[in-house]
Amino acid sequence: MKTSFSTLRWKIFVALIFCCVILPVQADEGMWLFEQPPTQQVKEKYGFELTPEWLRHVQQSSIRFARRGSASFVSSQGLIMTNHHVGARNLHELSTPENNLLENGFYAKTFEDELPCHGLEILVPVLSEDVTEKVNAAVTPEMSAEEAQKARNAVIAAIEKEAADKTKLRCEVTTLYQGGAYWLYSYKIYNDIRLVWAPEQNIAAFGGDPDNYEYPRYCVDCSLFRAYENGKPAKIEHFLKWSTGGVKDGELVFVSGFPGKTERSYTREHLEFQRDVYFPWRLQKLYRREVIYSAFANRSLENQRRIADDLGCVQNYRKRAIGQLQGLQTPSLWKHLPYSEPADKNSPENKIYNACQYATDDSRYVLYDILELGEAFNCQTFKIARMLIRLAYETEKPNSERLKEYRDGNIESIKQTLFADTPIYEDVEILKLTDSLTMLHELSSEGWNNYLYYSNKLEISPKEQAVLLISHSKVRDVAERKRIVDGGIRAIKISNDPMIKLVRDLEDFIKIVREDYADNVEAPMTAAYAELAKKRFEKFGTSVYPDATFTLRLSYGAVKGYKEDDGTEVAPMTTIAGMFDRAEKQKFKEPFDPPKSWKEAKTKLNPTTPFNLVTTNDIIGGNSGSPLINAKGEVVGLAFDGNIYSLSNNFVYTETQSRCVSVHADVIVESLRKIYGADRIADELGK
Repeated sequence: MKTSFSTLRWKIFVALIFCCVILPVQADEGMWLFEQPPTQQVKEKYGFELTPEWLRHVQQSSIRFARRGSASFVSSQGLIMTNHHVGARNLHELSTPENNLLENGFYAKTFEDELPCHGLEILVPVLSEDVTEKVNAAVTPEMSAEEAQKARNAVIAAIEKEAADKTKLRCEVTTLYQGGAYWLYSYKIYNDIRLVWAPEQNIAAFGGDPDNYEYPRYCVDCSLFRAYENGKPAKIEHFLKWSTGGVKDGELVFVSGFPGKTERSYTREHLEFQRDVYFPWRLQKLYRREVIYSAFANRSLENQRRIADDLGCVQNYRKRAIGQLQGLQTPSLWKHLPYSEPADKNSPENKIYNACQYATDDSRYVLYDILELGEAFNCQTFKIARMLIRLAYETEKPNSERLKEYRDGNIESIKQTLFADTPIYEDVEILKLTDSLTMLHELSSEGWNNYLYYSNKLEISPKEQAVLLISHSKVRDVAERKRIVDGGIRAIKISNDPMIKLVRDLEDFIKIVREDYADNVEAPMTAAYAELAKKRFEKFGTSVYPDATFTLRLSYGAVKGYKEDDGTEVAPMTTIAGMFDRAEKQKFKEPFDPPKSWKEAKTKLNPTTPFNLVTTNDIIGGNSGSPLINAKGEVVGLAFDGNIYSLSNNFVYTETQSRCVSVHADVIVESLRKIYGADRIADELGK
């Protein structure tokens, strides 16, 4: 059954009873830097030594899959493994009204049949360097928080450019330990990526929203892509072998991936802002979008296909946000925070409190979200128009003075995104923009007219505005986008495209909002957290791990079941037989109806084949698509979710019930061979 909100709250509460702060590390906790691995902890608990060679091999076998999740190389010919839900956007873009790849699945019988995914790039970590001293050297004691932030940004831009010019790699400086350290990561980019195999949605996400974040699970949440270079499959040195011996209860396993964001070192004041402002506002948007997208999907099968990716993302984010908010609403959490109430007005905690108050006052965070983050104009057409305008204006500035996403190292990626010929549906765009403009008008009616004068600039309804802006805009055409990029600022200034004109009119005001937020919220927080990080370093050094930042991390753990709140023992693994049993008990009703291909192949399948498994690995959103590997560095599974107790992992980790949920490697091979006739791919895995 679908977990009720009251049940969800109770499960989060029980999990948090056992919570502990990040300072010292407990149990199998930690999303560790490969440069500062948990060697001692793993050796003491599991008797396994993480060698430099092992770490380097796993590190360079790991992949950041666009801005969506994680992946890994699993063959010498560039074969890439990630989750079905991580690659779902590409399946959506490659689908047609005649062939819905999300519904029907896909298998390329030959290299020639593998489908190009336009605009998709993957990043493989190659080099890393601690540049903390270089960044800190740019800041002097007499600088204000705003001046210090600008100085850091300038030196970071210079470091990235120098490294990119030298290595010809994508170079990014990442802030760690809330400003306590800065690391330069250099990535090799592959941008010719092709779809190889994906199962049907009904088995990739068996159980749908009711089973999301639950366990037992029965999902083949896996898809396979391939990296190409010069029109041929890429030759890969570092890739993961495939386990043929399975994995046992209690066995040591690792997850190597790119966890998105944790907040375990946030102060009480910052978490209160998350609880009182950030999550309620986020959920307000998600609730309305889920209703509107669902209604659109229910009108026809074609509508359902067109909105499927957007709707799935909203439903997943909504359920996750509910769990995180309810975790913050649980009193026991607040007893275990690393920082106490502000000691005095000059304390770092008080500076963070003041920054949070500033963000809250006059709804400045909401204003920043709807304008700078674009939530008031939630559609691809707006995003493209703004990208075109910012690309033209930002590239005219010195590299050190640009918005960070428009620095030299990111320009090729931006152009690839702009020039990718992916489908954008006009009716979906109008639907999404109508909703977000309606939200904007609602905010305007609450006293925001002084800020949002443009929301009533046209004396027509939000729907009429959306139709006008979308249907008369040409920026969804790739040729038009190339023309504007080639024409630069002049092409922007003379354009009569309604969406270009809207963004052009808004940019000066949005710049004020962005700079105000950067100077009065982000800069003071960065400075305050740097103070706290310095104190923590003096005491703990690198024996603690930094919060997740969508950079490569390693977590360790073991295959292990757990007890439900009522004492029910939950076994660590499920089986193919269990999936068919669950489907039968649910009378094969959606979303518990496996695809026709699985029903027809039932007698050929080994019913005892492991399906999904749970482990104690510490993961978070962004880890989706991470390989689950054994001590030999072999693939034993594919991480795709956490259970309901893991939703509080944003703030704390507890081994008691929190679990990482993975697809077992055996069910991937079993389905490739016996259902999809994909022996050529099954034979390639790990070779």
